[in-house]
Amino acid sequence: EYAAMKLTLYLLFGSAFILVGIFALWVHAGAGSFSYLDLEAAQFAPGVQRWAFLAFYLGFGILAGIWPLHTWSPDGHASAPTAVSMLHAGVLMKLGAYGIVRVGMGLLPEGAAELVWLVGTVGSINVVYGAFSAMAQTDLKYVIAYSSVSHMGLVLLGAATLTEAGLNGSVFQMFAHGIMTGLFFALVGLVYEKAHSREIGKMGGFGKAMPGIATAFTVGGLSSLGLPATAGFVAELLTFMGAWRSGHRWWLFPAVAGTFLTAVYVLRVAKQIFWGPASPHLHPVEDARGPEWVALVLLVFVLVLFGMAPGLLLGPVDTATVPLLSRIVGP
Repeated sequence: EYAAMKLTLYLLFGSAFILVGIFALWVHAGAGSFSYLDLEAAQFAPGVQRWAFLAFYLGFGILAGIWPLHTWSPDGHASAPTAVSMLHAGVLMKLGAYGIVRVGMGLLPEGAAELVWLVGTVGSINVVYGAFSAMAQTDLKYVIAYSSVSHMGLVLLGAATLTEAGLNGSVFQMFAHGIMTGLFFALVGLVYEKAHSREIGKMGGFGKAMPGIATAFTVGGLSSLGLPATAGFVAELLTFMGAWRSGHRWWLFPAVAGTFLTAVYVLRVAKQIFWGPASPHLHPVEDARGPEWVALVLLVFVLVLFGMAPGLLLGPVDTATVPLLSRIVGP
């Protein structure tokens, strides 16, 4: 009940900022229309762009889990059923990042150009803070929840670079992390269903009893830390390139640090639960069954497919990001 109320209040708070931003654009556009194309063609004063972008950033940023307005996310994920957690992390948080890019940056290019330092700096904090928080957790679901906070920082940091590589990396990260975190929460749900525990310290040696689940978790973890041939690698590499080419090169350092920290908590969890000594506290467990295999195989396949052939996604993404960048930084 506490987590549900907290999530509701945070999202209502964010929605209020979004509503203020929409109303401001409608008033100052003078077109009497909420059409995206009409608003895109309108000329907004610099002051209006600045404050409206800030409203959209805060509103959509709460959905995306920006620090320090992220606390609804870990509590919400930990208390929600598996399917809801998959949708929250895989879709809802990406909707927030999409709103910042599509609405905030797309309709208010001058305001975005002026305030990207804020977006990138907060994104950098997200990356490092989320990773350290994930390292400190003992509940498996909280580890994945804070990992999502960290990866959403990479999404925002990439968008803030205002470079083609960075923005492509941001969008690619939305997709890759959506698949990856959906896989993670599905695996957490399966482990909990079979072991009746989410306490990392009480589990161990599951790799022999559930090799399929262990393999899927390992692939998801390797994508999370950016191993080549996974979708996570492509997303992180593009983000790093964008950070280095941006006007804030120091953003590269928290981004890279986040990758190393991700390796620490992902490998620790995988070793403890699947490859460590068998736990005496739990009864024997079994591997995935029937329909469970379908979901796991599909999600793992997508992570590897777009890691091996990123052009399948980067082509359409580039078609959308190039015109957006032209509006913000010029041709």
